[in-house]
Amino acid sequence: MKLPKRLLIVVFLITLFSLSHAILLAQNGSIRGFVYEKSTGEPVLFTNVYFLRTSIGAPTDANGYFAITKIPPGDYFLMVTYVGFDTLKIPITVKANDMLSKKLYLTQSTVQLDEISVSAARQDKVRETQTSIIKITPKEIQSIPTIGGQPDLAQYLQILPGVIFSGDQGGQLYIRGGPPIQNKVLYDGMIVYNPFHSIGLFSVFDVDILKNVDVYTGGFGAEYGGRLSSVMDVTTRDGNKNRIAGKFDVTTFGAKALIEGPIHKQKTEDDASATFLLSVKNSYLAQSSQIFYKYIDENGLPFNYLDIYGKIAVNASNGSKVNIFGFNFTDQVTYKVLQDFNWKSYGGGLTFLAIPGRSSVLIEGNFAYSNYKIELQEVDKSPRSSSISGFNGGLNFTYFIGRNSLKYGLELSGYKTILDFYNIVNRKIDFTQNSTEAALFLKYKWLPGKFIIEPGLRFQYYASISTGSLEPRLAIKYNVAKNFRMKMAGGAYSQNLISTTYDKDVVNLFYGFITSPTNKLQKCYQAVLGFEWDLFTNLSVNIEGYYKDYTLLTAINRNKLYDDTPENAKVPDYYKKDFAYETGDAEGVDFSVKYDWKKIHFWITYSLGYIHRSDGLNDFVPPYDRRHNLNIVSTFNWGKRNGWEVDVRYNYGSGFPFTQTGGFYEQVNFANMGTNYTTANGSLGILYADYDIGRLPYYSRLDLNLKKIFFLGKTTRFEINLSVTNALNQQNIFYFDRVSYSRVDQLPLMPSLGLSFSF
Repeated sequence: MKLPKRLLIVVFLITLFSLSHAILLAQNGSIRGFVYEKSTGEPVLFTNVYFLRTSIGAPTDANGYFAITKIPPGDYFLMVTYVGFDTLKIPITVKANDMLSKKLYLTQSTVQLDEISVSAARQDKVRETQTSIIKITPKEIQSIPTIGGQPDLAQYLQILPGVIFSGDQGGQLYIRGGPPIQNKVLYDGMIVYNPFHSIGLFSVFDVDILKNVDVYTGGFGAEYGGRLSSVMDVTTRDGNKNRIAGKFDVTTFGAKALIEGPIHKQKTEDDASATFLLSVKNSYLAQSSQIFYKYIDENGLPFNYLDIYGKIAVNASNGSKVNIFGFNFTDQVTYKVLQDFNWKSYGGGLTFLAIPGRSSVLIEGNFAYSNYKIELQEVDKSPRSSSISGFNGGLNFTYFIGRNSLKYGLELSGYKTILDFYNIVNRKIDFTQNSTEAALFLKYKWLPGKFIIEPGLRFQYYASISTGSLEPRLAIKYNVAKNFRMKMAGGAYSQNLISTTYDKDVVNLFYGFITSPTNKLQKCYQAVLGFEWDLFTNLSVNIEGYYKDYTLLTAINRNKLYDDTPENAKVPDYYKKDFAYETGDAEGVDFSVKYDWKKIHFWITYSLGYIHRSDGLNDFVPPYDRRHNLNIVSTFNWGKRNGWEVDVRYNYGSGFPFTQTGGFYEQVNFANMGTNYTTANGSLGILYADYDIGRLPYYSRLDLNLKKIFFLGKTTRFEINLSVTNALNQQNIFYFDRVSYSRVDQLPLMPSLGLSFSF
């Protein structure tokens, strides 16, 4: 089948579903709108909007938007319920073939409840497939130990089932057998190529400006593509519509400032508005550690970063809006004995949400540009650098058809990659390429009886290699009983972007980007099967087993010894090509238990995983193959208005594989024909053992946190935060120099103090 015919099939299916939608809506009424918090004007996410004493209703989405269609004409009471807010109840008259638009505002409740038995999250379980997806709110991020006195998304991601964290320093996330390059990170729709700082406790995201985070650890739907492993979709708030607000933090690790407020204030609840939001956070650990943590390293801990993010949001009277944002993230590491390492990223873009008149369709779009560059200079080694810059944009349409919905859209992206890299035998790999990707997708959500069925289809086209990929996706959930649900998801996935690492290092520090150099497209097939079981009102269990089949992976050829020139025509490709092709698989089980009762919250996650790779000559495991990973998190609140809080988090992980050192020898350079090996002075050569057959020691870390909040007014409060990182002072390896036989460990016991003032 030729590629144009595949495109015609996708367009035909989209048109067919759209016509069906128009027919189904005939003779019924509809209502659409937004739900907001009255105090701030921020949207209320994932809450229930329904008609009293009926089964007719819908949840709000990440924009606070809801649409209820196919409503029989009549008089109703429209209800909105949300934890922590007073229930809203208003009379509504629905007419045939009529579309009502409403803005609904919730008022924060003055009654403090110790126990909530019904929550939006629990109700989502019976109306969403939720296979391999974790929805995260800022409140949840703040419920774990705030290392350095500041809560951060990076710390929360480390406790998710299926997520492997490589360490406190130089930390990266590996999700269900996939390296970081296979994780797609979206920040308000913009692609972010590295969201984590070199001190792995912190990300580029400011928790206080986050609205919602969706993490797909596998089996994600047709609306996402271009990656093999996972997707992290991060969205930010618009800013306070009613007043100037802000927050200032200072800790022994760094400082942070946030300011937000209205540019054009709403005169009435149905008026238009414009808001601004500015966040600045930085680490001065390289300087403060020489005062507070000199016992770790007399030269100080070399981690400094600066993150700036700004946003302007313009909201129309009907709920349509446009967001314009920009960012600048920098990271700087200077190890006096080992290396200089830094990266910087900047860019900006816009998103929009459009609500056409008298239609239940929701139109969303985005366009953004970002640039990322990374550099590494190690002692006595050749420098490495990599950069990627480009744009991405998309346009999505969502139709609501009763309880069902149809979503389709298109995406376009283009980027340039530059790589200057030296492999283990000091052979230079210099590569520059431009690439463009385009995609169409279609996804339908169908709720027949106790089933939730989400079929999808995505067509991804890679212009640089003139190759397309037709990728079916499917997710199904069956509500066996009110407290027990079975689920599955799977599909085909493709990717053209690859990375370069120094795979024979004990710990990888440099992580560059490059586009696949041939028309061989990286592909993966995934299958996920699991179940959810609410054992009691406050206790739930989630188990998922997964399998990933990597039919083709492209990697930097670590075995290259010769240049790919006519003089070396007889040398096997295995020793002269820049890139190698691999196959493999990943399989495992993720287990989690959550317990919430009154002021006690307890969460335990365990992951068992296996990863296998083959380059055609050798079978091996990659350096991030962690067999066991356990996390235990507990939170307890007490006192007036829950003003006291204690948090505990423990992580245990089995050792990563690494390539051992077999021995050393004198390496003589025979570049000159007259070289006399009996008298020439050579350099130190290294003999390596079989690839990644060794195992590093286990990783273990206990973090503690104590928080006290002083409520100084209705919107003003002061917070003191005392935390201890690695409370048991475990020695976890960070870096090992083979030649000098010197070891650098991850962070030891580190107490920290944080002060926060918000208004």
